[in-house]
Amino acid sequence: MSDETNRHDVIMIGAGPAALSAAIYTTREDIDTLLFEKGVPGGLAAVTDQVDNYPGFPDGIAGLDLAANLQKQAERFGAVIEFGEVIALHDEGKWKRLETTSGDMYAKALLIATGSDYKKLGIPGEAEYYARGVHYCATCDGAFYRDKRLVVVGGGNSAVQEAMFLTRFSSHLDLVVRSKLRASEVLQKELQKFVKGGKITVHLATTTDEIVGDADGKVVKVVGTNKTTGEKIEIETDGVFIFVGLKPNNEFLGGQLETDEIGLIKTDANLMSSMKGVFVAGDIRSGATMQVASAVGEGATAALKIREYLEGHHDIQLEV
Repeated sequence: MSDETNRHDVIMIGAGPAALSAAIYTTREDIDTLLFEKGVPGGLAAVTDQVDNYPGFPDGIAGLDLAANLQKQAERFGAVIEFGEVIALHDEGKWKRLETTSGDMYAKALLIATGSDYKKLGIPGEAEYYARGVHYCATCDGAFYRDKRLVVVGGGNSAVQEAMFLTRFSSHLDLVVRSKLRASEVLQKELQKFVKGGKITVHLATTTDEIVGDADGKVVKVVGTNKTTGEKIEIETDGVFIFVGLKPNNEFLGGQLETDEIGLIKTDANLMSSMKGVFVAGDIRSGATMQVASAVGEGATAALKIREYLEGHHDIQLEV
């Protein structure tokens, strides 16, 4: 630990909305803050075409613009973003040591805000039409499809819940399930009401093979295969919502923190994880709502709790 530049009061792993918001608060209080980001600042928000449900923007805002504004504001107060990847976390008492692609780094407190990625199908058209007909968040993007046809892919609780939610907007919805429905019995009974009412058609034992667009770059149909008959099917649609699970960005933890069954990190009421001095905010936290607005709020809360933690431990003196 000879290099002073590798020691910080707080290191935030990730530079999405939660971490950037937290950094605005910590840096304004002169707490030495470093954000370590392996991809693009802004997280999933930065690659979202339009954010229409973030407070204060009545006409919506491009995800890239929202991310850039958050970054500029954090950097204005002194936050430093370094690009690289965290490989491992070690608890060394007063200091937390991070193995990174830039060497070892030390912090008195950590904020893990690495987020989660939506699991992908990996089929043709999925990446090409992302945010332009292919979506992973019904709350975020469902309202774009009023009186339109939709396809939802997935058979678990999330897929069924989101499919029923999307009927508020869609004229008709096709639910494509690779094998059989895995949603709870309660949800399946509720789903049947929508099926009988003609709002949802369920395609069981059906793969989703390709998402097809037209010359204008708009999604027009989904191509699949009925696994029972081997027959190819085509479903006309204006948009596709994919709900096949979440993949938490937690590989570097090595199982050191308590997580839920999905791999999201559990926290107490102060947003602290099972490791003292390690806080969590945003989509990587168990119980998160996966919304930009709530991630920003959690980031602000985490920053205040980190300040209280640093002030409350006499063996840790802020370097200000």
